[in-house]
Amino acid sequence: MTKRVLIITYYWPPSGGSGVQRWLKFAKYLPEAGWEPVIFTTENPDFDLKDETLAREVPPSLEVLKFPIWEPYQLFAKLKGKTGGHPSRMLEQKKKGLLEKTAIWLRANFLVPDPRVFWVKPSVDFLVDLMGKEQFQAVITTGPPHSLHLIGRGLKRKTGVLWLADFRDPWSQWEFLDALPMQDWVRKKHRKLEQSVLKEADEVVTISPTFRNDLEAIANRKVRLLTNGFDPADLPRDFQRKEKIPGRLNLVYTGIIDSIRNPIPLLEALKEEFSAEDVQVQMTFVGKVSEQVRGFVQADSWLASRIHFPGYVSHQEVFGFYAEADALVLILTDTKNAKGNIPGKLFEYLATKIPVLALGDPEGDSALILKNAGAGVVLPHSDLAGIRRRLRELFESTSLQIDSPDLEKYSRRTLSFQLAKILDEHSVS
Repeated sequence: MTKRVLIITYYWPPSGGSGVQRWLKFAKYLPEAGWEPVIFTTENPDFDLKDETLAREVPPSLEVLKFPIWEPYQLFAKLKGKTGGHPSRMLEQKKKGLLEKTAIWLRANFLVPDPRVFWVKPSVDFLVDLMGKEQFQAVITTGPPHSLHLIGRGLKRKTGVLWLADFRDPWSQWEFLDALPMQDWVRKKHRKLEQSVLKEADEVVTISPTFRNDLEAIANRKVRLLTNGFDPADLPRDFQRKEKIPGRLNLVYTGIIDSIRNPIPLLEALKEEFSAEDVQVQMTFVGKVSEQVRGFVQADSWLASRIHFPGYVSHQEVFGFYAEADALVLILTDTKNAKGNIPGKLFEYLATKIPVLALGDPEGDSALILKNAGAGVVLPHSDLAGIRRRLRELFESTSLQIDSPDLEKYSRRTLSFQLAKILDEHSVS
């Protein structure tokens, strides 16, 4: 008998990014593993990134329940007379006015665990009644935003339903919180809420070995590892990268470049290694790029003529950039969570069989995945000489095709069956 699972997620198409793809893909493949997913998401969310094409991937048979949310960002946008009021965006601004500083302070100390907290109580009230009628066998919450775990906690307390909490990022140890002007008592409140979620959830899963170990240390309980992955169906049937031409290097990065993802060491190494030669070297940043990095490039004529910023494109369009790449670039964080940082695009990079040049923690989880796949290396941001050597190797290579074995374990279908197995351990047919 097919069992029903309610998946509570803030990020859902037309939202873009890896967070939405994680649960979009689980929803796609879970029915094959005996679980019928139902999505509970926001009716009027405020997304940083949008990808309208992802809506095409929502299975026609999938039931999606949309429930209204009130977010304080909406009020701030009205006060400012424009959109874009997220403190996460404002933190990257060099100049902040009194209104921006006040908004950041309020976000840090009054919106706990995050600004979506106002969605918790009305969602619990709505879903308690719904669950009594629909007979869900399990509930899954995914955060951030970690407020969604409080919805799961409320449903667990009121109905006793099987509850799985998915942590795509840490909570109390999340580096984003360190950037906020947070009072000590607020940090204690975060830890208290986190402890209650980790204690009361029937299962806790996360995306990387390091995050799993950290959560296990906090909660003194077993935490499951369920990485992100890639969907073979996403690769165009005719996908084929161009042949490597010796004496040419085309680097491609996809994703966000922000205050904690710094590509400037790579750009400096690129210039130092090749600026004295008349060679075909270029790099393309596909996605949202911080003003700081754009300004750094524009201030240098050599870089400005070789670095391209096409902006954010749909997930489908990304594969056209992959096909032109000689190597793919991965910029990992250089912060306290760096060791456990495994971007969702890493697995898609592996699926293309194009070599990867990464900046980050050489001992981190991403480095181990790349090493085991024979797909590339991770170099410290500070290793300018090492970055230059790797750039020269890629430039002079005549063949850069990689053949990574055992990638099936990272396919979205395989991961969905692993998730179903976790749920099955608790369910009674």
